[in-house]
Amino acid sequence: MHRLIFGAFLLASCTTVAWAQDATGGIKRTPLQAMEFPEGYRTVIGIAEVAPGVEAGAHSHPGIETGYVLEGEVAMMVDGEAEVTLKAGDSYAIPAGKVHNVRTLGDQPTRVIATYVVEKDKPFSTPAP
Repeated sequence: MHRLIFGAFLLASCTTVAWAQDATGGIKRTPLQAMEFPEGYRTVIGIAEVAPGVEAGAHSHPGIETGYVLEGEVAMMVDGEAEVTLKAGDSYAIPAGKVHNVRTLGDQPTRVIATYVVEKDKPFSTPAP
C-alpha cells in the first residue's frame, strides 16, 4: 500500500467536514458517512470524482487518510517522497499532517473512495504555505 494521501481530491477547498455535493473546481464530492469516532476524532468516508487535468493544491489534514482508486489515474506528490502514479485498483495511506498534492492524468475523470480520521476540533484541511 502506498504511504500517500489522496485528500486533495475530496477536501482541498474544505475547512470543515461538510462536503459540497456539487462540482466545484472540477471536483464532485459525495459524502457517504461521517461520525464522531474514536473519541476526539471525526471519521469521514466519501467518494470524489475529479475532472481531467485538475490539480488539488498542496495541503495537509490533522489525521490519517486512506483510500482506493475506483477508476482513472492520478499523479500524487507527497513531501519527501517520489511522485507516484495511482490507477484503478490502487490503494493509498498518508500519515497525519503530511503535505501532499494530486493531479489527474489522462482524459478521463478519476473516482476515489477515501476515509479520513481527523482531529475533531481542527480545520479539516489546511493549505500548505
